[in-house]
Amino acid sequence: MAFTPLHDRVLVRRIEGEEKTAGGLIIPESAKEKPAEGEIISAGEGARKDSGELIPMSVKAGDKVLFGKWSGTEVTLDGEELLIMKESDILGLL
Repeated sequence: MAFTPLHDRVLVRRIEGEEKTAGGLIIPESAKEKPAEGEIISAGEGARKDSGELIPMSVKAGDKVLFGKWSGTEVTLDGEELLIMKESDILGLL
């Protein structure tokens, strides 16, 4: 993929959740929530301080992350639905 996010943004692919509950019930497609887990596809170089100094990113391509339910902007690249979000929208690494 020839897309690189700018500054402190990351490109994330959602990781699909389970299709069954712990009790074994199958969840229909219409009742599923969008997963809040993803894998980072690519990351920008980082943010800049007022002085111009670069603040490096804490995450890198391949990291599995947890993010907020409404985080990011949905985009379609090469026929695949992905999210672009700021590094600050990421809640933690898995």
